[in-house]
Amino acid sequence: MVTAAPLRDSHEGFGLVSRTFHWGMALLFVWQFTSAILHAFAEGTVLDAFFWQTHYSVGFTLFVLVLLRGLWGLANIRNRPPHAGPPFERFAATTGQVVLYAMMVVIPPLMVYRAIASGRGFRVYGLQLVAPGEPTATREALAPLATLHIYLAWTLLAFIVIHAGIALYHAYVRRDATLDRMTKGASPLPLNPGSHRY
Repeated sequence: MVTAAPLRDSHEGFGLVSRTFHWGMALLFVWQFTSAILHAFAEGTVLDAFFWQTHYSVGFTLFVLVLLRGLWGLANIRNRPPHAGPPFERFAATTGQVVLYAMMVVIPPLMVYRAIASGRGFRVYGLQLVAPGEPTATREALAPLATLHIYLAWTLLAFIVIHAGIALYHAYVRRDATLDRMTKGASPLPLNPGSHRY
């Protein structure tokens, strides 16, 4: 049985670092979207108050992690496992991942900038990273940033659900190595014919 490198990625599977980034961020996204859903549909409840107070801190953490994960991915780009399937599916998988990363990078700074420009400053985990001060933009001028943040966040959630659904499809319908490579690091299962490294 072929095994992946312990830390770094290989053509057979993702290494421990990539898998830790992936599943750690997945758990944080569950928490983050739980806070967003409760705030949207149960605002003012005890659960909403508990989760929402963590929203900025968890969002900032996810932003830092996605940057670190992106750097790690670039460092392993030549050794990453291949996508399975015909050319169109490989193209769709790569495009979907690029869109996911782009949204994860863009969404948090929208609200960070809005908080700073509105004069509220920026505070995470009890630490005042940017002190409150005089607003540098009007509420009306900053409103579109909040709207864009919200729409992009729900779009990101949709992409995450689709991503998870496709992974389950590979695991339980196609029965190939796709999900194993991100859970176990390697797999005895074959890739579909026509796989290609990206």
